[in-house]
Amino acid sequence: MGSVVLSVDAELGWGFHDLENPPRARVESGRNGWRTLLELFETYEIPATWAVVGHLMLEGCDGRHDDYPAPSGWFERERTDWADRPDLRFGRDLVEALLASPVDHEFASHSFSHVLFGAEWTSRDLASAEYTRALEIAADWGLEPTSFVYPRNDVAHRDALAEAGFRAYRGRTTTPEGVRGVVETGLRNRSVLVEPELDRHGLVNVPASLFLFGFEGQLRTVAESVWADPMVRTAKRAIDQAANAPAGQCCHLWLHPNNLTQPRDTDRMRSILAYIDRRRDDGLEVQTMDTVAESVIAGEAASQHVARSP
Repeated sequence: MGSVVLSVDAELGWGFHDLENPPRARVESGRNGWRTLLELFETYEIPATWAVVGHLMLEGCDGRHDDYPAPSGWFERERTDWADRPDLRFGRDLVEALLASPVDHEFASHSFSHVLFGAEWTSRDLASAEYTRALEIAADWGLEPTSFVYPRNDVAHRDALAEAGFRAYRGRTTTPEGVRGVVETGLRNRSVLVEPELDRHGLVNVPASLFLFGFEGQLRTVAESVWADPMVRTAKRAIDQAANAPAGQCCHLWLHPNNLTQPRDTDRMRSILAYIDRRRDDGLEVQTMDTVAESVIAGEAASQHVARSP
């Protein structure tokens, strides 16, 4: 039987600080969404991989970061529009709540300041700084994250990721998002399962399967007025695929806390987590990126041992 992995991109304002017009509803929903997700995970005792932006864990800063190798203007919003919004720049209370949860969540990294690693202006020095600064801050908390989630799934500079000491990352999905994804996984019964594997850098790639908030806006409203939430139906189908799959394959679901902007978003997550819990009674395993990486690495070591045996 396969497994289900849930990863959460925990970023507050850092997920939007580089945008000219950040989506206000989502920016303001990050904190409440974070707490709501924690409560839901505790209700169903489901562990997730929480990838946290390192800057959230600081007590404070001047917003300048003069010695940091970021391009000019990268921290401008922190110094201007959000200078009086520490609630968007810092989240120590939320990280503390995560670490205090009775559920065995994985603490992972989402970089230091949500840099886009595949952008032309992201040098290897900047990528390394994002990795190492996030690890330094985590170490101040007594934490040693081994999994990494790339901001906006912009995977790049994996060699530097390996050098920094990480061992797993969330790779890009091959499943279309939005309406197309719902159609292909539903009407055409397309599988969203992935098979994590070691890449050429010695890192375990745990690819994404399905973004849980890729069917939104007016189309979602219309669909929900006629049928049940299409995204819940799609997620349940993906979970069933994992429950019927051989070991080693997984359904990797992901989202942001700021996706929970309305009560219906909470209802969506409650339905999905309740279904995971139900299928777990049938033997479905819920893993984190870290436990998946452990299995892949152990399997690779065993294969090499057999290959060397006379």
